[in-house]
Amino acid sequence: MIKLSQSQEYSIGGVSATEIAKEYGTPLYVYDISTIESQYNRLDAAFSSIGKRRINYAMKALSNINILRTMRRLGSGIDAVSINEVMLALKAGFAPSDIIYTPSGVDMEEIDIAVELGVNINIDSMVALEEFARRHKDTPVGIRITPHIVAGGNAKICTGGIDSKFGISIHYLDRVEALSRETGLKINGIHMHTGSDIYDVDVFLRGAEILFNAASRFPVEYIDFGSGFKVRYRDTDRATNVELLGEKLSAAFNAFCEKAGRDICFMIEPGKFLVSDSGTLLVGVNWVKQAPVTTFAQVNSGLNHLIRPMMYDAYHHIVNISNPFGEIKDYNVTGYICETDNFAQNRPINEIRKGDVLAIMNAGAYGYTMASMYNSRFRPAQVMVKDGRCHLISRPDTLEDILSTQIDLGE
Repeated sequence: MIKLSQSQEYSIGGVSATEIAKEYGTPLYVYDISTIESQYNRLDAAFSSIGKRRINYAMKALSNINILRTMRRLGSGIDAVSINEVMLALKAGFAPSDIIYTPSGVDMEEIDIAVELGVNINIDSMVALEEFARRHKDTPVGIRITPHIVAGGNAKICTGGIDSKFGISIHYLDRVEALSRETGLKINGIHMHTGSDIYDVDVFLRGAEILFNAASRFPVEYIDFGSGFKVRYRDTDRATNVELLGEKLSAAFNAFCEKAGRDICFMIEPGKFLVSDSGTLLVGVNWVKQAPVTTFAQVNSGLNHLIRPMMYDAYHHIVNISNPFGEIKDYNVTGYICETDNFAQNRPINEIRKGDVLAIMNAGAYGYTMASMYNSRFRPAQVMVKDGRCHLISRPDTLEDILSTQIDLGE
């Protein structure tokens, strides 16, 4: 997390953000490990009244192997959505039993590999479940259900509605039961994820009731409540009260287990909640361009590094770490990609000058993992700050990286 220190200088994990930018250059992703630890411990404490529980980090948010090892050290499992994520988690030292693989629309060959690796699997369609039963009827499997709840901060991240591509409709549970009886396939888990950026605790509780109803029909060993917890991007934002959610959902879950007469593993799979606030994207100002109406701060980054403002209309707070007490002026902070890639529009920021370094905050989740080489631009380096020390955890791309998969057929 970037914050103004007592010396009136912005710091990340106790290290001067200006000095980090000088040492590693910009653009640069920087992650404060102490923030990740704090978020993990806060969430774990919120559900501490549940004896058998597991936080599975949704690694799609930030998948650097050093971040994964941090999660493993904290006691987390892994939520993976691709077989490559499964492989990375194994490489980071997670046991297969610590990984839950919940793909969407992948071919059966990828699911076959997951079976061979011995990870936990959630299937999210009837056609895939029927094929799974034909191939692997002796392998217990979970199902992802669609609760028909529309919730989330943007249409692109609402995943629980009736027309969502994700999950098996709750109207098809009779078919799942019939398939289980006919083939002997054991349904050992129920999973749901209604969307992201949900702050209303009641939405999670409504979803929980649907999960409990579904789970009561099968000999489940785990119930996975997904995640979607909303974090603050502005001071005025509403965020999920995880303590209140923990209190209410834990009570409902414990009551369900007591009624069922057995211990069931409680699972959640946060991504953004754990890593968003830990990450800062440091960018350099190439030019300050005055147009007839607008002042543009043109930076050495763009949608190829952080696509969320363009894709989701997401707000990311921006501070000028080079001039933290300059006069407040309005700017369009814009990238260098051949698209309209505004990080911010008409944003009040301390006066920006050519050569300044800007910090784009809450960039830990879905920043680097959604980055690309669009316009043949390089992805930036990543740095991890732990115990007051900086560690380079990935270098910037090079031209050789761009060419590495290309086959030159010559003249």
